[in-house]
Amino acid sequence: MARMSKPEHGGAVRAARRTGRAGVAPLSAPASLSAPSPAMTESHSPAPEPCTVALPDPFRLFRGGSLHQARIAYESWGELNPARDNALLLFTGLSPSAHAASSERDPSAGWWQRMVGPGLAIDTRRYFVVCINSLGSCFGSTGPASVDPATGERYRLSFPEVAVEDIAAAGMAAVRALGIERLAAVVGASLGGMSVIAFATQFPLAARRLISISASPAASPFSIALRSVQREAIMRDPDWQGGHYPPEHPPRAGMRIARKLGTITYRSAAEWRVRFGREPLTGNALSMSPFAPRFAVEGYLESQAERFIRLFDPNCYLYLSSAMDRFDLAAHGGSAAAALRGVSAEVLVIGVQSDFLFPIDEQAAIAEAFRANGTSVRFAPLPSLEGHDAFLVDIPHFDAEIRAFLR
Repeated sequence: MARMSKPEHGGAVRAARRTGRAGVAPLSAPASLSAPSPAMTESHSPAPEPCTVALPDPFRLFRGGSLHQARIAYESWGELNPARDNALLLFTGLSPSAHAASSERDPSAGWWQRMVGPGLAIDTRRYFVVCINSLGSCFGSTGPASVDPATGERYRLSFPEVAVEDIAAAGMAAVRALGIERLAAVVGASLGGMSVIAFATQFPLAARRLISISASPAASPFSIALRSVQREAIMRDPDWQGGHYPPEHPPRAGMRIARKLGTITYRSAAEWRVRFGREPLTGNALSMSPFAPRFAVEGYLESQAERFIRLFDPNCYLYLSSAMDRFDLAAHGGSAAAALRGVSAEVLVIGVQSDFLFPIDEQAAIAEAFRANGTSVRFAPLPSLEGHDAFLVDIPHFDAEIRAFLR
């Protein structure tokens, strides 16, 4: 194993221990070339630049190839104790930044605002929480929108293929760079939940507890088909230009369609019915087009798509969605159970009964793979109405399960 480098801005961990804030580290790319990097939350002011740590150089990737001078962006909350054994590593879904919760440094609401903080289910009075931006993303971590140090130009499609295993390994390298060798817990949902089980295959003794939420041991044909259409929508947009679009002129039409497709699957049909019904879209009565949006649900999809286009890089979307498709837990040993042999952690697997993107039987399969090895596992199939995104909105159910497990 290559020697881990120290975090850029050496007082980052010390500052976090004193104040609960992450220290500041400059990004690896010049500001003029960096992709936009605000959190995936609404804000009227620019988000502070994230803290970053260097990955081992070279950082070798699961499917071949390597990265040089790669960095991982992170935010942290709480204090690292003197024994350095109270750290909790948090992996995100496909689109969020590392800004899971507000802090003194960045008071804007985070993507898991009601779950991470003092006295919350992930209690920052007890845990030193480190949330990373995934390798391959565009919120401070090295990805396709970053500058290749060998050329001085953006990687774009010259970026090597990223696997879920690489996201997990980069998370472990990041916390090691912060001086942490064993974690109190590793937590993640959706792509983050897949990263948790990929972490377990590579570092079976590195955490005392694991929480995998709304994840899959291997993508289903349905979810692969969906994401393939999302990628095709982006790549067939003439503005994609083979991945060489200017940052100020991305393939907006393709991204809009891709995001709308995704948003539809993130909630259940029942939740869409309860939330919108056939409520009309206000403010569109004067449109002359017979095909103009008429329903409130169409307006919601459009607003979600527009927001996403402003924040996320299309090439990063292609890379990360492909990584989700190609992940297969059974590739690590011949079966899902064999892949998880040797894991010493206690495990909580959470699924949602109304999730049709990652159906509940996929989380049941993850739990069974752990159980086959004699691992202590709790499987919690939750009755949430909100489908795949329930972990973001059905806080009472998720709070109860996670709080009890981490107690």
